[in-house]
Amino acid sequence: MTDLSAAHDAAVTDRARLAGSAYNGDRDLAARQSLYQWQTPRYDLPGLVAEQLGDVRGSVVDIGCGNGKFIQRLRQDRPDLSLLGFDIAPGILAGVPGPVAVADATRLPLAAGSVDAALALHMLYHVPDIPQTVRELARVVARDGLVVASTNSDRDKAELDDLWQRAAGDVLGVERGPARISLSARFSLEKAPAFLGEEFRQVEVVELPGTITVRDPEPVIAHMASYRAWADQQDVPFDATIDRARALVADDIARNGAYEITCLGGILVCRR
Repeated sequence: MTDLSAAHDAAVTDRARLAGSAYNGDRDLAARQSLYQWQTPRYDLPGLVAEQLGDVRGSVVDIGCGNGKFIQRLRQDRPDLSLLGFDIAPGILAGVPGPVAVADATRLPLAAGSVDAALALHMLYHVPDIPQTVRELARVVARDGLVVASTNSDRDKAELDDLWQRAAGDVLGVERGPARISLSARFSLEKAPAFLGEEFRQVEVVELPGTITVRDPEPVIAHMASYRAWADQQDVPFDATIDRARALVADDIARNGAYEITCLGGILVCRR
């Protein structure tokens, strides 16, 4: 691992940064989530997760529940389930319907085998010790229980990585600037099955490919700006790079009629 990637990994998992800046409210997370409304095909991710829980009865814990997007959907679709949300960031839990609690995914305050299903959705890349957290997931879920995780591919939104390097290069006066930080790289769709396979006999990967098409730069720029909590990791003047990226996207739209981003995320359904 290079010094730069080690520094990025440390920043992506830093609890003070996650709780105090990145997820102290839901603005940045909501900006990242909102980009998908321009995706084709359009996936109803909370609905897909609810579908996976179709045979589950009893209790479900959403670990790293964030702004409660999945909990709210499950309360609507599955009022029979007993739901509990955990997150390390108190600020982002403020608007989530309870019960919710502040908890560390590497040391869950739950008895062994005490829940029928656990969700770990777009969050395992933030935990400092991924194998330990996977062991915790396996520990708290009943023997015949279910774990549903999700993450993005290493190839997800490659156009935004290229855009960042083009914009940063222009700001710095070089051909290409440094790579932007990747949140999901530590637990990407390619790496996740090996991590989960250490504790779960069956890991089913459901890939969700798509293309985001926008005719206005702002959804793309809001998504890129939502990484502000990691601005010190980007090695460039953050605001100037964002402004330059806006101009580049506007130029692409003027020339091509739209700006396209290729997406690849996925759900991992785990059983013991």
